[in-house]
Amino acid sequence: MSEIPEHVAANREYWDGIADQWVEMGERAWAREIPNWGEWGIPEAEVGMLPEDMSGMHAIDLGCGTGYVAAWMARRGATVTGIDNSARQLATAERLAGEHGIDLELIHGNAETVPKPDARYDFAISEYGASIWADPYVWIPEAHRLLKPGGVLHFLGNHILLAICWPPDGSFPVSRTLQTSYFDIYRQDWREAVDDPGGIEFNLTFSGWIRLFHDTGFEIVDLIEVQAPADVERDRFGVPAEWAKRWPSEHIWKLRKRR
Repeated sequence: MSEIPEHVAANREYWDGIADQWVEMGERAWAREIPNWGEWGIPEAEVGMLPEDMSGMHAIDLGCGTGYVAAWMARRGATVTGIDNSARQLATAERLAGEHGIDLELIHGNAETVPKPDARYDFAISEYGASIWADPYVWIPEAHRLLKPGGVLHFLGNHILLAICWPPDGSFPVSRTLQTSYFDIYRQDWREAVDDPGGIEFNLTFSGWIRLFHDTGFEIVDLIEVQAPADVERDRFGVPAEWAKRWPSEHIWKLRKRR
């Protein structure tokens, strides 16, 4: 067996280590009939992350975690595969699938190398899964490979502005001033962060994302820069709500595989 990349191994260790902390959140999300998204709980009606009717569709959740997004798609009629780097996260997903009577195919693996044939899926999605924890120069082409011609990829992750405002030592809260070079953003290693040590994350400049999508064979359908709702007061992982009301902390890209 070939050795997995450093970031895959580091993120697997990180997520296996904190999986227990995400069980309750996963249980709440599984119980939710109407999806909401990201750190600020943006309603599905505002962002349209999922097709309303997914009957007859094959869908894949790239970095599915506890499986709640996969469950939302299955409830809309899709046949769903979820893949995740953390065996302990998948154990929660498997338990909740049984409790809710939802049939999911769950794979322990890396969203950069999915053991599925070309052009298998109509729809692919990632909410804080592959979208931040996998190398975009690898997982975006892999998502393209997995999709049928005309297939759709939606993903939600950290906005580039959040990435360049974060203090390099990983201390909280996020700054109101630029902290690092915009043009150098790619791989952020938070294993030694001052506050809430984490794993290895990835992001790109806007021109970097657009060039990658074009070169891979995707067309851009939409870009949503997420604003925290006016009535939200809580902070999320070092991002004050007031910060995210003024500047976008998250982005949503919607892409379609060119025929």
